[in-house]
Amino acid sequence: MNITKNQLGQYLLRSVFSILMGKETLRFYEDIDWQQQSDRFGQPDLLYPSYYSQPNFHGIEGGYLNYIAPITYDIVAKYAFPPSEMWIRRQLIKTINSQPERILDLGCGTGSATLMLKQAFHQADVIGLDLSPYMLVVAKKKAQQAGLNIRWQHGLAEDTGLEDASFDLITASFLLHETPPKISGLILQECFRLLKPQGQVIILDGNQPRLRHAGWLSKIFQEPYSKVYAAGSVDHWLRMAKFEAVTTQYIGWISQITSGFK
Repeated sequence: MNITKNQLGQYLLRSVFSILMGKETLRFYEDIDWQQQSDRFGQPDLLYPSYYSQPNFHGIEGGYLNYIAPITYDIVAKYAFPPSEMWIRRQLIKTINSQPERILDLGCGTGSATLMLKQAFHQADVIGLDLSPYMLVVAKKKAQQAGLNIRWQHGLAEDTGLEDASFDLITASFLLHETPPKISGLILQECFRLLKPQGQVIILDGNQPRLRHAGWLSKIFQEPYSKVYAAGSVDHWLRMAKFEAVTTQYIGWISQITSGFK
């Protein structure tokens, strides 16, 4: 039997995934019809911006516009946020100072934080928005398995098309370090537009002061915008977007949570 180079690569990749996540979890991803499911989310008239479509995030060809992205993302996230990914995400939930009725999770990825938001606020209308249809496929499947009713939307975080002043809470987890600062600013302006008066925005992302002295992390994880993100200040960006009572707390080893109010 002849084994092609591509077949060998797939076999080795599957073996690595099986070791890292276990056979049952691997089967979760293998059961997905990626083309069919992603087509259900994808908006045919949506143009992917060059900052998103051109870089190979995390060393993956095509970045998040590749079905491998959500698989590898969940594996990396499990180990990349000491003391643990779930502990880090729970700190975001603890930062919420109200009982929000409508919640938007921008750059929701595979839905890890979105599911936790819905579990914490069962009665809330929760929307998870992401630019990768492949990430949304996994997010939807996770929600279905957990029995959670969440609306998933394909779109740009900086131009959601959602109604003005329609949310009590907007969150973004590990999104800004994957966008150029100009786009990060536009995303925060969009958050301000979408929030109701007294609404809260919470940004969970990398610890900027610490990342400035850990450029090797950007190289390891192959993050095209991490270095320029680290040189900036989410506090400043929020204030520039007109948010008030802006505060940042440093959590874990390389994470921070920044909160602001409209």
